[in-house]
Amino acid sequence: MTLRSLPLLLAGLLGAGAAHAGQADQVHAGDAWIRVMPASLPAGGYVTLRNDGDQPVVLDGASSAAYGSVMLHESSTDTGMGRMRMVDRLTVPAHGQVALAPGGYHFMLMDAAKAVQPGQTVRITLQFADGSTLAADFLAKPANAL
Repeated sequence: MTLRSLPLLLAGLLGAGAAHAGQADQVHAGDAWIRVMPASLPAGGYVTLRNDGDQPVVLDGASSAAYGSVMLHESSTDTGMGRMRMVDRLTVPAHGQVALAPGGYHFMLMDAAKAVQPGQTVRITLQFADGSTLAADFLAKPANAL
């Protein structure tokens, strides 16, 4: 390799790194916690996702070694009746945030590998539409936590 080709090689490597930057690089997860329910009832996962990027990001899945299944759900009230539905994706606007909170969007955590106790931390990996991921630690809280 000649000294003249070194700048081209470096530029190529830097460009390749930028091409692999994903949506997850723009997102920060804060206030992440799980409401632990008794027995084998599903737990709820809550987090605030903040997008510092110039483009919206799309959350389209999550997983955890601590649970057999992690699904994105939305709770709502319609004519006085509480409802819950599975959601395929959730958009976090550019320079904005979305809160997954009780009574709204949340993760439904099913089939715990072993009992999760209040005070423990559970890692959940958030998956974005471009294939990038963000691992976040969720603090387990008791069923009566708000």
